[in-house]
Amino acid sequence: MFRLLPCLLAAGVLFAQPSKLMNPAALNEKAPEQYRAKFVTNKGEFIIAVNRSWAPLAADRFYNLVKNGFYDGCVFFRVLPGFVAQWGLHPRPAVQARWEKATLKDEPRKQKNRLGYVAFAATGEVNSRSTQVFINLKDSPDLDLQGFVPFGDVVKGIGLTAILNNRHGQKPDQQRILKQGNAYLKASFPDLDYIKTAVIE
Repeated sequence: MFRLLPCLLAAGVLFAQPSKLMNPAALNEKAPEQYRAKFVTNKGEFIIAVNRSWAPLAADRFYNLVKNGFYDGCVFFRVLPGFVAQWGLHPRPAVQARWEKATLKDEPRKQKNRLGYVAFAATGEVNSRSTQVFINLKDSPDLDLQGFVPFGDVVKGIGLTAILNNRHGQKPDQQRILKQGNAYLKASFPDLDYIKTAVIE
């Protein structure tokens, strides 16, 4: 059964029932040593090349999230020019709530946070990575010092980040996204850009 995502009614994007996403422990497939994930957005496409040797836990988590459609419909809710473009809160709060409890253990950083490199966001607490990811929009040595661990880099379409809607900065409230999902974003920030589909190539 399919239903329309609340935030994407105008775009006519179909979104599958998320039953398989309700059990994070079951989505634990080991990722290939190298793989590519293609993201199709309302503004165009970009491709992330992942190297598992950089951060195995992060690479495996990202692989399972992309392969199982977690990022379909996700909004770029935090776009800060010259810093990061961030997404990864599921459109449906019930799904996100399951993954908030399925955090990853920290792992050592092997790559620097360079322009175009991708890492999981974290709260600053130990073992707090979950589903949110960001693309570095510049070289960010400060993020190296804070322990953010890149697991891949944008090998095609990095220019797309320059045209993502950044007018709202950090105004979208992550706690409200957690509780209300895309319904909140549609009501308060209807012009934010979003991911139509993400697939493993």
